[in-house]
Amino acid sequence: MSPSIRLSTETVICTYFNKMHNTNMRIFRSILIVIAFLYCIGAILINFANRSCAEKPGNRPLMIPVPPAGKLYHGVHPMPLSSRDEDISTDDLTSYEKTAGKPAAWVDISQHWAINRKFPEPTAAWIRTGGSVPYIRLMLWSTKKEHEKEPLFTLDAILKGTFDNDFLAWAAAAGEFGSPLIVEFGPEMNGWWYPWNGYWNGSGETKSYGDPSLPDGPERFRDAYRHIIDIMRKASAHNILWVFHVNYNDWPNKSWNRFENYYPGDDYIDWFAVSIYGAQQPIQAQWPEFSELMEPVYHRLEKLSNNKPIMVSEFGVSANSTGGSQAIWAQHALEGLTAGRWPHVIGFAWWNAAWQNDANPQHDTSMRVQDNPALAAVFKKYVGGMEKVLGRITK
Repeated sequence: MSPSIRLSTETVICTYFNKMHNTNMRIFRSILIVIAFLYCIGAILINFANRSCAEKPGNRPLMIPVPPAGKLYHGVHPMPLSSRDEDISTDDLTSYEKTAGKPAAWVDISQHWAINRKFPEPTAAWIRTGGSVPYIRLMLWSTKKEHEKEPLFTLDAILKGTFDNDFLAWAAAAGEFGSPLIVEFGPEMNGWWYPWNGYWNGSGETKSYGDPSLPDGPERFRDAYRHIIDIMRKASAHNILWVFHVNYNDWPNKSWNRFENYYPGDDYIDWFAVSIYGAQQPIQAQWPEFSELMEPVYHRLEKLSNNKPIMVSEFGVSANSTGGSQAIWAQHALEGLTAGRWPHVIGFAWWNAAWQNDANPQHDTSMRVQDNPALAAVFKKYVGGMEKVLGRITK
């Protein structure tokens, strides 16, 4: 073969392979671009899905499990002798726990925004250090006076976002606190003694707010509670277990005021809670048993949502009553609770408090276990002496 022909042949072959190489490189680069594009799209979709799941109410892992079957958590509201919720101390808690014979799985904090809007970190910290979970009640009222309309922390103001910065700061501090918290807004919302009750916020009217088929008062509360939870969850305060806390009866006893109308919904609420009291003053003649009051509200809560755990987050009766024995009332209550009469109940907390009612000391109320040896004996038996009653949250 002549050099010229050989050169021409080599040139053709080289040109062919160069074209093939360039074509393959273009295809390879195109494939890499497609793969990179698909990877980015996948990452965006995964991030969006994760964020959606994290922010959607009801799709977060709970940090506080329900107790094992047949067990009950034991909590307490250790109100100081000053009758000021914000004054609770380790001494108040220790005194109760020693008398009852068992520590408390949770300890109540009533946070009155008239005094402080910040997350109550110092109190929550000593409660946690003692081995209990802080149970914080957000009490948004400016006067601490019952049966009055609230002038500042109104439901409308909450819905308008007036206190959003306060809620965001509270949520940031709660999230930084890190460990589990039980939190509720507006306890006993179906009782008109509190300003977040529907009576003070539109009652049964239906035309001044929201859905014209729903009573405005309860609907405002429902939406305000949703608003608070939405803000705190978006601020990543995912260590909070949210509670819907009702009174055992609706007061006023009107159809619009039924607690079912106030419920924010299963996606927002983790646990139910109920307050049940016998005679709250020694001079009260009526003496309803715990079970009489518990039975109707328990079944209503079951129907409202049959998958929610229920706490008896407040119960108690006054000593020295003309109606009956404080110790026997408490014994009957604890017998029913520990026997599993109400299967969805996962815990209880005695309202360990005392307060003055008028100028006559004989009319003073005392529910403190430490003040009545007979009541203390009941708690020693049914709280301190029962393995099924737990003084710590299970892991």
